[in-house]
Amino acid sequence: MNWKQLISAKRFGMEEFHEERQENRSEFQRDYDRLIFSAPFRRLQNKTQVFPLPGSVFVHNRLTHSLEVASVGRSLGDDVAKALLERHPELQDSFLPEIGSIVSAACLAHDLGNPPFGHSGEKAISTFFSEGKGVRLKEKQPNGEQLSPMEWEDLTHFEGNANAFRILTHQFEGRRKGGFVLTYTTLASIVKYPFSSSLAGTKSKFGFFVSEEESFQKIATELGLTLLNEHPLKYARHPLVYLVEAADDICYQMMDIEDAYKLKILTTEETKELLMTYFSEERQEHLRKTFLIVNDVNEQIAYLRSSVIGLLIRECTRVFLDHEQEILSGTFEGSLIKRIAERPAAAYKHSVEVSINKIYRSRDVLDIELAGFRIISTLLELMIDAVTSPEKAYSKLLIDRVSSQYNINSPVLYERIQAVLDYISGMTDV
Repeated sequence: MNWKQLISAKRFGMEEFHEERQENRSEFQRDYDRLIFSAPFRRLQNKTQVFPLPGSVFVHNRLTHSLEVASVGRSLGDDVAKALLERHPELQDSFLPEIGSIVSAACLAHDLGNPPFGHSGEKAISTFFSEGKGVRLKEKQPNGEQLSPMEWEDLTHFEGNANAFRILTHQFEGRRKGGFVLTYTTLASIVKYPFSSSLAGTKSKFGFFVSEEESFQKIATELGLTLLNEHPLKYARHPLVYLVEAADDICYQMMDIEDAYKLKILTTEETKELLMTYFSEERQEHLRKTFLIVNDVNEQIAYLRSSVIGLLIRECTRVFLDHEQEILSGTFEGSLIKRIAERPAAAYKHSVEVSINKIYRSRDVLDIELAGFRIISTLLELMIDAVTSPEKAYSKLLIDRVSSQYNINSPVLYERIQAVLDYISGMTDV
């Protein structure tokens, strides 16, 4: 893969139009602004990140998380772009200097496809089909309709990342077609798993549904993404995906710890100790001296957190640059965060262990996941029954409740089910 082809300002869905604009914003900055002002992005403010939506303590929701990831992503992208331009001065007139803007826009969009109630929402959808009342849809229906094996894989491995790609490339129906119409490169930069659900394996991770295969192939061909193992539906990641993923890895780990501290799940000393272990003894001593000046405990935690984020940005930038050729050839494996230096890597691993044991299994987190599981399962049962038996009186009421932008009356079973999933995953916790 090569940088000149990988970064394109062509817009998905507007290929036949080219409009000259008299403004200072780049095409990628316009992507960022389109996302910020969109309804799906605003709805993230009422979607759980990890902890239940706030009472008296304001913890992160999907919106604040996405904004912070975009901020870290811009820093990563700017640092990488600066170093790459020094390494490849012949690319000065390309779009390479825009990497920071592209990564920040992709970071804003990376969680758009996640349903309500955090990761339990995804699980509720997939298990409804794999082991819940949706199992009946695997077989041929009384009216002769039947899902293909790949369509069934989509449903039983429902994935928020693939759903985000669907939202961003979907041309909504209505009086006129519309959508995000983002650049090819921003779209490619959010797809962490650039292959179909049939190749998801045991991890249940994939990048696009059957309905968006053609869209992704079109983007991949335009940008020159490498096909892996000559499989028509498995590609190497776009290089900027690694930066989007790193920004997400950095933010959710650091901010979950800070939220746990605010909610008194972690004590002040536990939190400080977790964050201090990222640094050398010399740096730790400097941080302790800073605490003599900044004596507010909350500010001390915030300063430590920002220091760790800065360290992880530098480390992930270094890993990306050290492995540029592997990334471009599609042979780099794993994430950037897994290749950072030994001390911060050990500290990060310990932070993950503490998060799993103390945070993600805390009573409040489990309660919202259980409630969300029940709510989504109930909604799915009602709506799926409505679209498979639309002749029933109650079905008609439910179908009429769905906005016209969703293809809820499609003659194709898979498309009707997807319309239900679009509708429910677009809801907020509230």
